[in-house]
Amino acid sequence: MRASLPPDDVLPLPEHVSSTVVEKALRSPVEKTLGPMEKNLSRIRAGAAVLNQTPMDWRGNVSRACKAIGMARKAGVSLLCLPELCLSGYGCEDMFLSGSVERYAWQALEEVAPHSANMVVAVGLPVSYRSRVFNCAALLVDGQVVGLVAKQFLARAGIHYEPRWFAAWPKGEAHHTQKGVPIGDLVFDVGSVRIGFEICEDAWAAQRPGQSLSQHGLDVLLSPSASHFSLGKNDIRKRIVLEGSRAFGSGYIYSNLLGNEAGRAIYDGGAMLACAGAMVATGPRFSFEDVCLTDAVLELGEARMLRAQRACSSPEEAPALSMCVRTTFEWPSMPPEIRNVEVPAWEKGTCVKEEEFTRATCLGLFDYLRKSRSGGFVVSLSGGADSAACAVLVRLCIEMAAAELGMDGIAHKLAHIPNVRQAGSVAELVNALLITLYQSTEHSSETTRNAASQVAESISASHSELDVSELVRGYVTRIEQALHTELSWAEHDIALQNIQARVRGPSAWLIANVRGFLLLSTSNRSESAVGYATMDGDTCGGLSPIAGIDKAFLQHWLRWMQSQGMDGYSKFPELKYVNDQVPTAELRPHDSAQTDESDLMPYPVLDAIERHAIGMRRSPAEVIEYVRNEFPAYEQDLLLLWIKKFFSLWAKNQWKRERFAPSFHLDDRDLDPKAWCRFPILSGGFEVELEHLQSHKSPAQTED
Repeated sequence: MRASLPPDDVLPLPEHVSSTVVEKALRSPVEKTLGPMEKNLSRIRAGAAVLNQTPMDWRGNVSRACKAIGMARKAGVSLLCLPELCLSGYGCEDMFLSGSVERYAWQALEEVAPHSANMVVAVGLPVSYRSRVFNCAALLVDGQVVGLVAKQFLARAGIHYEPRWFAAWPKGEAHHTQKGVPIGDLVFDVGSVRIGFEICEDAWAAQRPGQSLSQHGLDVLLSPSASHFSLGKNDIRKRIVLEGSRAFGSGYIYSNLLGNEAGRAIYDGGAMLACAGAMVATGPRFSFEDVCLTDAVLELGEARMLRAQRACSSPEEAPALSMCVRTTFEWPSMPPEIRNVEVPAWEKGTCVKEEEFTRATCLGLFDYLRKSRSGGFVVSLSGGADSAACAVLVRLCIEMAAAELGMDGIAHKLAHIPNVRQAGSVAELVNALLITLYQSTEHSSETTRNAASQVAESISASHSELDVSELVRGYVTRIEQALHTELSWAEHDIALQNIQARVRGPSAWLIANVRGFLLLSTSNRSESAVGYATMDGDTCGGLSPIAGIDKAFLQHWLRWMQSQGMDGYSKFPELKYVNDQVPTAELRPHDSAQTDESDLMPYPVLDAIERHAIGMRRSPAEVIEYVRNEFPAYEQDLLLLWIKKFFSLWAKNQWKRERFAPSFHLDDRDLDPKAWCRFPILSGGFEVELEHLQSHKSPAQTED
């Protein structure tokens, strides 16, 4: 049961909304079910805009919101939905608890409101009411703020921490703010068109608000959202939108944020408009533009007929509605429109996961570059899979931005980088924005040196080679003298491996500092799970773009980029020099035949264990049951050994994950303790759980 808000005096509405009447729920069962019928308005032109916002960028956020309204006005849109918390930015985190954020957000709303003249516009912002902060959507009608709907269901799973900052609004309650604006669980009757809200997570809840709103004659449901990207998630969104419009017998307008808003989460945009169970229009995803508008005509007559049919078969009384906000508005007449929902070819193909990963990461890199005001990227290119993936993604990031924005558009977006405007081609632009560095030791091979060189040339990076063997020997000699001990591979294996990786860090950092570039860390999720990374070595960097994706998929993706790639963009046959290798850190002497999987376990097995152990929170004894069925070719004793190794290394290396550079959230889970997976730095290390695992018997042994 949700707690009620403290009682509040009903304040008179201010003069600027004097045309609005606030009343209790209408009592007529017909009106509650079918909606107001006094005006035979059968269709409206509606729109959803996706915005690339930045937390607390007050001028920029307002400018982009106003740009979206201007684009909608030009397109003839009367009803426009902007994203959740778009005025403040969704990623303000603990700054939501600062009174200044709420004040600046309200000032931003007052600045945006006049731009909604002769339109109806929904815009998201945080609102403080009775010592609590609420995630709200404001409805603007003809330049005036007529009401605030507060979010009822707060996102608290995965990367979301909304209950830390916001209070959930109690269902069925409504009040007035001290400014006299209605706030709460509201329905708006705007010129005889009933409008309601489901704010992002509201639409994902079992008892979503649309269920009760639909019984009060709802014509259009607005869903302002900040729905972060993860692989395959858009299919779920489509089902939510379509089912909402069908079940509620209404139009449904879904808007979303776009781009890398605050550093970790990437928003793919993808506006949607549906009506009476049919998709009417969908917007582009992963755009490099600041604003994208999607608009279409909503056939309200179809939606009302669907509600009428449902009302005839369901005599149930509509639930109580706290408040209906009524205001006059003249909707322009609209002719019918042929529906033509175009789905990009790549979304209908067989490589959607590969495409989504590429597009999301490239958009994330581009926005991080411009919002951090960095001069470019540095990648320590080892000749292996991870660093090659990072370098290729940077190339594609620039190539995709140029294809959509043009060279002038990129120059405008990256105006803080002086030499961008001088580049006349994508190759020249990549050469100016990406520095790659191969740093060899005595254990490096000609194979990896050649692979790094081939990849760097194919992507047009500015590439250098350094031999750091002398630096490694210098450190080892000095430490041997300090400790009066000769270091040997038999006794000091890890230390001798790590010093080689760490020696490479200062050179990469120095280049990044001299040029004002952003150093990319190249660790992947599989290796971060077990700490198979050298702190201050291959973990050096200010951003870790592939830390949210597993190694097995990265290897597959590199083969895909070599042979197929994205339609209309470069593919990289030179990746064969990387893909033909067996992954190795090249930190031990050549005669040790070191490989990553011999140090750890097969990557597909490692990823499966991580999925069950961390993603599904299963114990070691539970994990073996699943992994044994997934990998029947391996003996149970070997699987038990790998599971024990995983849990032990996971617990031991949490401190490393705490120190990793920020990473992109790309999957429905990741290992970033600041975004998704919290685990104690010090723990019992699964000691008891692994003892139980050791006594685990296979089904065959149990039968014996």
